[in-house]
This record gives sequence, structure tokens and C-alpha cells, in this order.
Amino acid sequence: MRNELDFAPLYRSSIGFDRVFNLLNNAQRLQAIDAWPPYDIVKTGEDDYRIEMAVAGFAEGDLDITQERNVLLVKGQKTEAKDGEYLHRGIAGRAFERRFELADHVRVENASLTNGILSIALKREVPEAMKPRKIAIGDGSFQQAPLQIESERQVA
Repeated sequence: MRNELDFAPLYRSSIGFDRVFNLLNNAQRLQAIDAWPPYDIVKTGEDDYRIEMAVAGFAEGDLDITQERNVLLVKGQKTEAKDGEYLHRGIAGRAFERRFELADHVRVENASLTNGILSIALKREVPEAMKPRKIAIGDGSFQQAPLQIESERQVA
């Protein structure tokens, strides 16, 4: 059973939230079936995050990490080496593609692969213009420019 939310009433009274509504619609379409490779998302600080993904058997050259606008794309394509005939294959090595929606101003700082765990460090950097700023309270006297009377203009 799938419940879909109708965002039409919100479109009538809000402006500029299209991206948020699209994000919510896309999240509804995601299937919980695709749980490979397993991953964790960890908040390591006020504006710091880390994605840890279990990619055992993949080498650095088999992985591709791309950030385009607000989407982080992690792809894995293992090159098959013919070592012999497998009688049982329990270590997953299939290709994968995992997408992560990123908030505004979140960027990838670095990535590392250690002991089969791919770690991707993320940082949110809010621009100075968007940060809260302190407004000084004055003594109440406002300085206005002196009023001037405009001279009459002559129309030709």
C-alpha cells in the first residue's frame, strides 16, 4: 500500500519551494528493496556529516563519486577477474549506483576507502550573507537628510 501526498494546496500559498516538494515526491518513489550496499549517515558536528558505505571487494578505481548541484552520486563497477569457476558466490560484487540528495550549501570535503568502508566527509558552509547578524540598537535619534524644495520645472 502506497500513500501519496498531495502538495497542490501548498503550491497555491508558497513561492520558491518547488525543490522541496520535488524532493518529497522523489522520496516517496524510492523503493526500500534496494538496500545494497549498506551505508550509514553520521552527523559528526554542527555542520559536518559523514557517509560510510560498505563496499568490500571494491578498489578505489572501481568507485566513482560525483557531486552535481545538490545530488551526490556514488557508483561502483567492479572489474571481473576470471580466477576460476565459482562454486558459491557470497561476496556481492555487483554494480551499484546510490544517490544522496544534499541540502543547499553542502559540499564534499574528501573521501577515503579503508578496510572496505568508503567514507565521504561532507560540510555545510552557509554564506556570510545568509548567516544571522547582530543589529545594534541606537539612541533613538534618527538623522534625516534636510528637506529641500524643488524648483518649478518649465515645460517647453
